[in-house]
Amino acid sequence: MTDHSRTSTGRRAFTAAVAATTVAPFMIWSRKASAAGQLVVRTPGGVFDDVKRETVYEPFRKETGIEVVPVAATNAKLMAMMKSGQNELDLIDTGDSTLLELEKDNYLMPIAYNEFKYTNPADIDPVVKRKNQIGCFIYAMVLGYNTKAIKPGSEPKSWAEFFDLKKFPQRRTLPDMASGTPSLEFALLADGVPMDKLYPIDIDRAFKVTSRIRSAIPKFWDTGALSSTMLADNEVAMGAIWSTRIGVAIDQGAPLGIQWNQNALLAQAYGIPVGAKNVEGAKKFIDYSSSPEVQARWLNKYKAIPVNVKAYAATAKELIDPATKTPWTRSKGFVLDIGWWADNRVKVNDYWSKWIVS
Repeated sequence: MTDHSRTSTGRRAFTAAVAATTVAPFMIWSRKASAAGQLVVRTPGGVFDDVKRETVYEPFRKETGIEVVPVAATNAKLMAMMKSGQNELDLIDTGDSTLLELEKDNYLMPIAYNEFKYTNPADIDPVVKRKNQIGCFIYAMVLGYNTKAIKPGSEPKSWAEFFDLKKFPQRRTLPDMASGTPSLEFALLADGVPMDKLYPIDIDRAFKVTSRIRSAIPKFWDTGALSSTMLADNEVAMGAIWSTRIGVAIDQGAPLGIQWNQNALLAQAYGIPVGAKNVEGAKKFIDYSSSPEVQARWLNKYKAIPVNVKAYAATAKELIDPATKTPWTRSKGFVLDIGWWADNRVKVNDYWSKWIVS
């Protein structure tokens, strides 16, 4: 396989390796040093890439000549790959909490804000503009439900109701540890902890609360694609799901609804891994996709809140609370503490590993 043409066979091999391994190297093919024509990016996969291919990847290729090769992988596999020292990614597109953990382990390069040409760094929301990562959009973990199983208006109005099997005996789903962060915060909210008192998380208490509804959870989801599919297919009647995933599914005709109360504000972000083969391409992609024009085109369709303030006007009306004229993430939610998760992910993972098989 040449420098300039990692063929579809190579990509299939890469994807197969991602799907098949957790600790072993992701790649079963050799990537040469020169890779200026392609950018290999870890993504959540599914509809995320479908929308981004149309609104970001293809326009970027036409603008720069660089082909984006998205490779879906769970956060668990991403972390295992980075820690194994077998990096074949040029760019990581994932939750900011996962990137913060990688940053603390010195796996990320600094973001070259001073080299931006498409984007004015001053226009980026300072909440998601960090030394080694930059947010690409703001979204939330929300309570989603299937409108055929639960009529709009009669859905759970809080996580306390979601965790109430007597009132809502239907099957439901929650994120797996492999998704990045299981919903410990929602369990505590269900147990009466106020939104401003969630951290530091009482891990033992959160798992005990989750155990109450475990019999009604046929599967914990590890990817956004699985969460929306389970809800859309009525495999589960309700669940915690990323607002972006359910928003796109609704636009595509899925019979789904959203309850925004007590949502957890999250940020998707970019990070360049140490050892990336196409650092310049990664820098250019971050710059390009952070511009107001691209943010507006992409996030109006993907239904997320832009990080570039110049693109705020493109925010989909469904994301705005009509009572306050502000995003639902501000009016009804809390900010997920990525610092706490970066410091405690290993501890939570150990607890999860024992709990899930008990």
